[in-house]
Amino acid sequence: MEPAATVALHVRTLREERGVSQALLARRAGLPKATWSALESGSANPTLRVLQQAAAALEVPVAELLAAPRAELELTRAGEVPRRRVGVVEVRELGEHLERLALQPGAAMAGVPHARGTREVLTCERGRIELATMGRRVVLGPGDVVRFRGDRKHGYRNAGDTVAVGYSVVVGAHVG
Repeated sequence: MEPAATVALHVRTLREERGVSQALLARRAGLPKATWSALESGSANPTLRVLQQAAAALEVPVAELLAAPRAELELTRAGEVPRRRVGVVEVRELGEHLERLALQPGAAMAGVPHARGTREVLTCERGRIELATMGRRVVLGPGDVVRFRGDRKHGYRNAGDTVAVGYSVVVGAHVG
């Protein structure tokens, strides 16, 4: 797919998903409506500045406007999910900044601070997970959820004597 067509598809789809008009998003972006219309039709050859303005109005990173279109439905079987080990912690990369953490008893893992302005959401599915961030420690049990600044130093530790499983998702501006 040509880059202009890719941008057009994303801009149009994101606008329609939000249920807003071209005129409103053009105003938010500080662009003439004709420019926005050209973006959506694929007839534009936008500058980086125009892409930045459009992405800001749509509240997505510029990279999302340029990315290859995603399938409507994408199935990944369990054995094909990317995995990595951080010490004894197994991290399964579920996509879209979502990870499954399986911490063995006594295991700890340092989190990597994410882009400025991001938030992280951590939930515990099984066992007990301790989150340490910004000088505080919080222990989560099954079903508990904590939201915190993802752009700060943080870490996870199994606070129990059985395998602990949790899910982490990074959200916010520029998570890509």
